[in-house]
Amino acid sequence: MILRLLLSILCFISGTLSEESPYVTIVVKGSDRVAETDDSFVCATLDWWPPQKCNYNQCPWGQSSLLNLDLTHPVLSNAIQAFEHLRIRIGGSLQDQVVYGVPTLGHPCLPFSKMSGGLFGFSEGCLSMSRWDKLNLLFQRTGAIITFGLNALNGRHPAQNGMWVGNWNSTNARDFIKYTISRGYPVDSWEFGNELSGSGVSARVSAEQYAKDLIGLKTLLRELYKNSRMRPLLVAPGGFFDQKWYTQLLQTSGRGVVNALTHHIYNLGPGDDYRIESKILDPRYLSRITDTFRNLQLTIERHGPWSSAWVGEAGGAYNSGSRRVSNKFLDSFWYLDQLGMASKYNTKAYCRQTLIGGNYGLLDTNTLTPNPDYYSALLWHRLMGKGVLSIDISGSSYLRAYAHCRKGKASLYC
Repeated sequence: MILRLLLSILCFISGTLSEESPYVTIVVKGSDRVAETDDSFVCATLDWWPPQKCNYNQCPWGQSSLLNLDLTHPVLSNAIQAFEHLRIRIGGSLQDQVVYGVPTLGHPCLPFSKMSGGLFGFSEGCLSMSRWDKLNLLFQRTGAIITFGLNALNGRHPAQNGMWVGNWNSTNARDFIKYTISRGYPVDSWEFGNELSGSGVSARVSAEQYAKDLIGLKTLLRELYKNSRMRPLLVAPGGFFDQKWYTQLLQTSGRGVVNALTHHIYNLGPGDDYRIESKILDPRYLSRITDTFRNLQLTIERHGPWSSAWVGEAGGAYNSGSRRVSNKFLDSFWYLDQLGMASKYNTKAYCRQTLIGGNYGLLDTNTLTPNPDYYSALLWHRLMGKGVLSIDISGSSYLRAYAHCRKGKASLYC
C-alpha cells in the first residue's frame, strides 16, 4: 500500500545552503509514527482588548474585541467557514476581569474602560447574554469549535508580589455555564484562567490553589452537564510553561481533572524589538523553544498521562505583535515552523493569537483582509493529517522539513 503523506519544507532565506553543504538529504520514515495531533489542531483566538489598548505609540485593536467586532461581516464568516471546523479560543489578558451579564450579576453590565491601578490598566468588563447569543450565532453558522476561557480571579484578592490569594468564587461562572447549556450552545472546552501560572503576567496564583479550584470546576461541570449529551473538556492554565508549577498542578488536581494543559508562546520577544526579522530567519534561535515543547511532553508523561498538550495562545511577538513583521510574509517562517515543531511533540491544538486583532491577526483589523499566515494556516489545516511521521535531515540547518500523513487519506500506517 502506498503511504500518502505531505511534507512541509521551510528554507530560511537568510542562510545559503551551500554555506554548510551543497546537498541535502531528507529521509521520511513512513512506518514510524511519532505523534498525533487533533482534527482541530489549527486554532485561532478572539480577544477582549478594547480600542484603547495601545503599545509603542499605536493602537492596533480597533473594533476587533469580542464585545465590539462586527459579527455579521461576510468576510469574517467566510474566513472561519473555509476551515469547516475552526477551533476558536476565546480569551486573553483581560479574561480574568470579565464578568458575565446573567440576571444574578447584581450590577449593570458595562464594557471595559481605562482605569488607573486596574490590571493591565483596565476596569472589569462584562459580557452580556445578548452579545453571547450573537457570538454563538456566528459560531454555529460557521461551524466553529469553541474553547471559552473563564475568569479565574473572581473572588480572589491581591496579596504581595503579584500573588492573588483566596478561593475562586464560581457563582457567576456557574450561572453563565447554566445559561450556555440552556441555550444549547456547544462549548467544546472550558479553559480556566489566563497567564496566572508560574510567575504570572501581572497576576499569579499558586499551583496548589489553582488545582483546588480546578477540582471544584470539574465537579461543577459534571453536575451541570449531567443531563446533556455534551461532555466538555476542562483545560488549564493558559499560561507560560513553568515545569515545577505545572507538575504541582497535575499532582494536586489528580487523575482525570485537567484534560489538556495549555501554554503560551511568544518566543520572538516584544513587538518593538528591532531584531525580530533576524530571529525569524535564524533556525538556531527558533530551535530554543524546543525545550519547552519537550519538557511539557515529559511532564505530562510522568505526572498526568490522562492529559494532553495544547498551545493555547501564540503570537510570536508579544504586546500586540510587530506591525512590520507579524502580518507579513516573513512571519510565516516562524509560524509554519511552530506548527511543525509543536506537532512533533504531540501537541493536540495550536491557537494563533489572533484571528483578528492587534498586528498578529490572521485577518487585518480594519479591512479583514487575510494575511499570508492565514493562508499558511488554511493550507496546513486542509493538507496535513493527524499522523506525524519521523523524519531525518542532513545537510543545512537552514532547511526544516516536517512530514505528516495526508489528511483524509487512509493508508497502512496512517
